[in-house]
Amino acid sequence: MNATTARQHEVLVLGAGYAGLAAAIQLAARGKKRGNVRVTVVNPYDVFTERLRLHMTATGQETAEMSIPELLDGTGAGFVRGWVTTVDAEAKTVRIDDDRVLRYDTLVYGLGSVADTAAVPGVDDHAHTLNSAQDAAVLADRLARLDGGTVVVGGAGLTGVEAAAEIAEQHPGLQVVLLGRTEPGAGMRPKAKAHLDAALARLGVQVRCGVEVVKVLPGGVELADGSAIPADAVLWTSGTRVSPLAAVAGLSVDERGRVVTDSALRSVSHPDVYAVGDAAAIRQGYGVMHGTCQSGMPTGVHAALSILRTLAGKEPKPFRFGYYHTPVSLGRNDGIVQFTRPDDSPRRIVLTGKRAATYKETVTASPWPTFARMKKMPASGAFWPRGGRYTRIRSAK
Repeated sequence: MNATTARQHEVLVLGAGYAGLAAAIQLAARGKKRGNVRVTVVNPYDVFTERLRLHMTATGQETAEMSIPELLDGTGAGFVRGWVTTVDAEAKTVRIDDDRVLRYDTLVYGLGSVADTAAVPGVDDHAHTLNSAQDAAVLADRLARLDGGTVVVGGAGLTGVEAAAEIAEQHPGLQVVLLGRTEPGAGMRPKAKAHLDAALARLGVQVRCGVEVVKVLPGGVELADGSAIPADAVLWTSGTRVSPLAAVAGLSVDERGRVVTDSALRSVSHPDVYAVGDAAAIRQGYGVMHGTCQSGMPTGVHAALSILRTLAGKEPKPFRFGYYHTPVSLGRNDGIVQFTRPDDSPRRIVLTGKRAATYKETVTASPWPTFARMKKMPASGAFWPRGGRYTRIRSAK
């Protein structure tokens, strides 16, 4: 074996969310056969955060706790716990908060997104978020200590809808007010929209649409029309933002700070950097993808396969993805599944009620089995959940 083949190719994966872990597990499991790829995952926490269930954590419900080192066990991937503070794309190094410097040959950038707490004054100081399990637990403690009162949920997107429904169901003594510029479920088909409206009404959620929060106060929110809504707790779910690290590192980013990628998910400015999940601006025929678990895991898988093809001296294949559904929980025993076209526009097919709740629990169940399957994948393909079943993506040999 010569010096070139003996040297290990160092791959750093920043972020251990759905996309980052999918990339790391696929790459490490397949790279073991090559023997010259070393994968290291960097993440601030050693426990995997199921972001799809944080509205449950926020209401005091127990969810599965999954150790990231255990998820990686058997793949050969290493794990480093720490916050990324600097990415030097020219020197190909990453610095973390204990001042350790990690070198890479290839970087998988999967730092994800968080609620945008900077756009509206007072959000950072006075509102709760669902950015992490720790944030959700803080809100759960606050709600548990309230003896009546009002909870304002700022943002009527799907995160806000799920959180408002969950809080109203688990804490029936609280008045939940859902605020948004548009109506909840505005992009759904009429049947789905009607069911969502009826469910929120049944749970006692007060919906106010067409309003804009301009400031969050210690005891409520101020609206653009000058009025105010008193609140004992405010949950902020309106808008997302990504880490500025990519822009500071000199990577080409879009207007929201997401890494702009080519068709193989490589940074257009630094081809040794792959971007996955919410941190990436990935263009498809229908436009730039929006971040979901549904799309995040496939980006991670594709990045891994692209890296392996490149190391084999082959050109990576273009990433192609189409949406399939939008599952929404409305408490523990109710929900909506709006099936979609590949461009995420709604189809006529809709599930509601208990059937929808069961469907969502099936397709968003703990990712542990999915990651376990990935660790054992043969070289011919990869799997991720899609529409309640496993969908195969052919490996590019």
